[in-house]
Amino acid sequence: MNAYLDIVPIESPIPADRQGSKRHYGVHPYFTRRPYNVVRQYILHYSRAGDRVLDPFGGSGVTAIEACLENRVGIQNDINPLANFIAQGIADLRLGNLSDYKEALSFLKDSCENQLGQLHSLDEAGLENLLGTLRLPANVSLPRNADVERYYDLFSPRQLAALSILKEAIARISAPPAGKGMLLAWSATLAKLNKTFLSAEGRAESRGGSSIFSIYRYKVAKEPIELPPWQTFHERALNVIAAKKEIDRAIELQRQTQGWRGEFQTCANDVEELSAEWNEQMDYIFTDPPYGGHISYLDLSILWNVWLNQLPEVKVRERELIVGGEMKLSEEQYIKRLGSSVRACIKMLKKGRWLSLVFQHWNVGYFDAILSTAAESGASLSAAVSQIGDPIWSMHKKKSRQSVLAGEMILTFCKTGAPRQVGKNEEFDVSDSIGRILSSTTADKIYGEYLFNKIVIEAWNRCAIGSLNISKNEFMDLIRQHGWCYDEEQHLWIKDKPTGAPLFNGLIPVGTNSEESASEPSQDSKIIAP
Repeated sequence: MNAYLDIVPIESPIPADRQGSKRHYGVHPYFTRRPYNVVRQYILHYSRAGDRVLDPFGGSGVTAIEACLENRVGIQNDINPLANFIAQGIADLRLGNLSDYKEALSFLKDSCENQLGQLHSLDEAGLENLLGTLRLPANVSLPRNADVERYYDLFSPRQLAALSILKEAIARISAPPAGKGMLLAWSATLAKLNKTFLSAEGRAESRGGSSIFSIYRYKVAKEPIELPPWQTFHERALNVIAAKKEIDRAIELQRQTQGWRGEFQTCANDVEELSAEWNEQMDYIFTDPPYGGHISYLDLSILWNVWLNQLPEVKVRERELIVGGEMKLSEEQYIKRLGSSVRACIKMLKKGRWLSLVFQHWNVGYFDAILSTAAESGASLSAAVSQIGDPIWSMHKKKSRQSVLAGEMILTFCKTGAPRQVGKNEEFDVSDSIGRILSSTTADKIYGEYLFNKIVIEAWNRCAIGSLNISKNEFMDLIRQHGWCYDEEQHLWIKDKPTGAPLFNGLIPVGTNSEESASEPSQDSKIIAP
């Protein structure tokens, strides 16, 4: 009897706690990062202690790190060297003594603080002479959509000097785990000590982030800010030490209860290569493949990969699962490789085990590639959960809130080992389905992402996903035709009010901050999100 087959799928969303974990929040920025508590809950639900848990598109390592801390073998895989550097760096905080990390930071303070402070007193000639004595990265070309042509153009001379001085001092730290931890803090500092750093309006100068993470290109600030290098690094180093403390506590709790036997592994292979090596060896896979366009991970990671001397080769860049980028990868290639990646995941799973795949996109063809390939590969769709209402919004969402999908859908499959072909072209009336879903609820609010996801899964279940040919503008028009309008403040759709009634009547309870209401709806205000 396979106990894994008796697992009842998760069918409800889990409230996201993005900032509740110091090991993931504040240590190092990355393009996307799933809420650790959601990932951890899925790992605990669909796997057991000692199981091998894989994320073939590992990103910053949330899946593998949480699996490791829950006594599984967490396996991180990503073709982006930066992703693996961050994931390994956080996972390795479980190594070494906390005192070594504190001593390493003290050593760096003694070695660097005064020297970094003196950089502001150097004139242009003095800085040029200093740079001639320092180890600097290669001055490579940047992507065509960058504001500047060469790598050095992303930095002021003082920033280049400060980063080099810090990095060379870190290399002299005697305790390897602590040295790696400080290098992780240095890499996080790099995100602020460059000209793409945009200070948040109305907040402290140091509050803000790189344009790399907001508009997904190398946009140089009109008036670049030079943050104090030592203070900026020191703040990041303290975050790393806080994460170290948190991880040590988690491991100690395991030791005192069920024993500690978590493991962490890192790989840098294409997912199809992994499947050839790990055929039917995985107990659970939780993954978040790239959603197509907008984020060219390898192009945007040049900022770090150059300094860390780990730029990927062209053949690796050609295998990136995106649309566009410097390699001009086509949507046709993306859809084909998305399907191949799902097939590889199913192949790596043991029979009766589970795959959870996070995805969101307007292009129904992408969902078709995922769902059809899974069925043809011998996996059955068991749950489709919309994780909606997360307060983190991209710049794209802020610019065009109705037409950009936020949140995501977690599709969970069980490997039955019985391949099946699914029809795609049965008739499907989108307007009728939208109207039926909207009229069947007593709520007066609904997330467009949730409604869209419901339509996609309904079309799939009715063998009509190939007939679901609708643009995002057509989808929004159909919602309006059924008597709903979009609320720009809360990022969701509401029923039209009768003539004369205030549009926002009842949406925000008196005395409640509008931002809080958008991210944490009142219990008295019903919102449809499964």
